[in-house]
Amino acid sequence: MTAMQNSPAAGVERRRDAERTRAEILDVAAAEFSERGYNGARVDEIAARTRTTKRMIYYYFGGKEQLYMAVLERAYTRIRAAEQAVEVDHLDPVTAIRRLAEITFDHHEAHPEFIRLVSIENIHHAEHMAELASLVDLSMPVIQLLDGILKRGRDAGVFRADVDAIDVHMMISSYCFFRVANRDTFGSLFGRDLVDPAQHDRYRVMLGDMIVSYLTAGDRQP
Repeated sequence: MTAMQNSPAAGVERRRDAERTRAEILDVAAAEFSERGYNGARVDEIAARTRTTKRMIYYYFGGKEQLYMAVLERAYTRIRAAEQAVEVDHLDPVTAIRRLAEITFDHHEAHPEFIRLVSIENIHHAEHMAELASLVDLSMPVIQLLDGILKRGRDAGVFRADVDAIDVHMMISSYCFFRVANRDTFGSLFGRDLVDPAQHDRYRVMLGDMIVSYLTAGDRQP
């Protein structure tokens, strides 16, 4: 081995190459799993669609299940990063909750493979996610963010008190998820494309209106 091959610069470049290769494998694997499901996906096909080999995929990830779990983890990491990137502390509570809802709306529409992956994991009763303790940690910041917005809204006398952050997260996710996951079936039944670009702004505003209307309604009596 030459001095150049042994140099710190060469070591950095090898790490970069490894990172690029790993990222490429994850990109292709995400497409393969989202298209064919966990059982239908083939590591051979993933290798054929990348600039690497099946052996190298096993080297990086250990096996098909570990690769699938890495794809899931990255998918959730990306949506959580998008949620954390939004700055809402300077916004009033109503505007802040709308902004957070819009982030989820935009991300889900831009990443239909995420929706398919979540649907696939639900078919498997979240058995793979159950082994990814990191996803719980990843999910807590958005709940804390929502908690903060809701508290500010309650303190200002704007938001109802009988709702929590997980309720709101569920409502936002449900709407955003449905648009993408049910696009084809809904379109077949009603002749309307839920992700039609011409309807994008209307549906985006509708989501915010729904969440705000619920939060600003009076508390329900027990």
